Amino acid sequence: MRKYELMVILSPEVDERNVAATLKKLFAVVPSQGGTIDSEDIWGKRRLAYPILKFNEGIYVVAKLTATSELAQELDRQLSLNESVLRTKLLRL
Repeated sequence: MRKYELMVILSPEVDERNVAATLKKLFAVVPSQGGTIDSEDIWGKRRLAYPILKFNEGIYVVAKLTATSELAQELDRQLSLNESVLRTKLLRL
């Protein structure tokens, strides 16, 4: 098991009051496969450096997790398929 840091930029169309519930659904694969989510830091809505899919803002979330490399790749794949996720960045700590 390795430690990872995941940054996710959500669409600004996601209601900020429902971000925690949305993240719980997005990250559901981690506990089900034996990994753990150590922390979630919701930065809120911020301006993007350049437009992504014609959006100038996004909701930033940074999560630290412990998982196997296969689980981390599967999480990144599932996040890329979700329409409410604009960008992801997965780093091994």
